[in-house]
Amino acid sequence: MNPVNWFEIPVADMTRAKKLYEDVFGLQISLNQMGPLEMGFIPMDNNAYGAAGSLVKGEGYVPSHTGILVYFGVPDIESVQERIKQNGGKVLLPKTSIGEYGFVANFEDSEGNKVALHCMK
Repeated sequence: MNPVNWFEIPVADMTRAKKLYEDVFGLQISLNQMGPLEMGFIPMDNNAYGAAGSLVKGEGYVPSHTGILVYFGVPDIESVQERIKQNGGKVLLPKTSIGEYGFVANFEDSEGNKVALHCMK
């Protein structure tokens, strides 16, 4: 079992953030009210590699460039970076080689979070 099994990305405007993540990653995010928290569940496949997570709006959830960095696995960083720019995000670190482990990039989402991308090609 992998040690990380859940992540939460703070948002200030759930509608705006949901649109960015759906458009950039081709996802269908489902909205749920969990007590005082508004959550946008990012779809997952229980039989696939990686952790599940959610967009979260609520008290104590503050978008930030500091703290934990979440990496989204993508097949092609350049096309994802174009969709990020088209949907209100900003490229912070362009595609950068990490040697035999592929490539990474960072972006700022519509809420002000720093988020990362990873691909092998």
